[in-house]
Amino acid sequence: MATIYTQKDKNIRKTWFLMLTFFLVIVGVAWSFSYILESPVILWVAVIISVLMNVGAYWYSDKLVLKMSGAKPVSRDSHRELWNILENLSITAGLPMPKLYIIEDSAPNAFATGRDPEHAVVAVTTGLLSMLERNELEGVIAHELSHIGNRDMLVMTVVVVLLGFITLLSDFFLRMSLYGGHRDRDSRVGIILIVAGFALAILSPIIAKLIQLAISRKREFLADASGALLTRYPEGLASALEKISRYAAPMKRANHATAHLFISNPFGSATKGKFLNKLFMTHPPTEERVAALRQQ
Repeated sequence: MATIYTQKDKNIRKTWFLMLTFFLVIVGVAWSFSYILESPVILWVAVIISVLMNVGAYWYSDKLVLKMSGAKPVSRDSHRELWNILENLSITAGLPMPKLYIIEDSAPNAFATGRDPEHAVVAVTTGLLSMLERNELEGVIAHELSHIGNRDMLVMTVVVVLLGFITLLSDFFLRMSLYGGHRDRDSRVGIILIVAGFALAILSPIIAKLIQLAISRKREFLADASGALLTRYPEGLASALEKISRYAAPMKRANHATAHLFISNPFGSATKGKFLNKLFMTHPPTEERVAALRQQ
């Protein structure tokens, strides 16, 4: 019978599989570009720029996300119950207590960010506080602490680095193909390589983005399982997710760059149904998350 532990292990394996797939896509694209352009220097330049940009974004991710979401710090006195829930669950999880922030927004949602447990942040909306019962709020906070404990921020930063690398590489290739000189451009082989290169340049960022979204969805399943394990009450988080999903309006400052950080889609109720829609979702369907929690 499936348990929270097996669900966690299963999602860890799937995430590593997706990361390996992502890496193989990048290796294939890099090899193709270097072969067509006969200029490995472009690869090194793309790697350096991408790493510098994304490491900088990772180092200051908490400040950037808090500013973009309009979150404000709170104290124990102003939000005593929420503060106590976060403090108690942090002790249970063996984590330093993250900084606590509130977002003035009627849409129920929450997120965690920060480069490591010592620099982590948990933020919740006023809508979440007004909508949920205590055991449901504990489930949401446990979910966010699980992201911190599972080092999700580090994993997603690696994914962003890889995605940035492949996107920059594609851009370099398109520019070099249009303005640079490939000595076999007029030959049949050269034309085939150019066409293949253009196809890679166009499709590879799309493939990379799909893999990034898939990893993000697996991280949500893992945080759900870990959060339920932390509270020992999966129903609390399951009930919270159902309530959150019924709120259709988007957050006031919803942003595609930070959407994957939230416990639920900040743009409102996710589009249901079709396989193609699910491919481009930052979060798994609520029905699947709730079912997984209630099966543990």
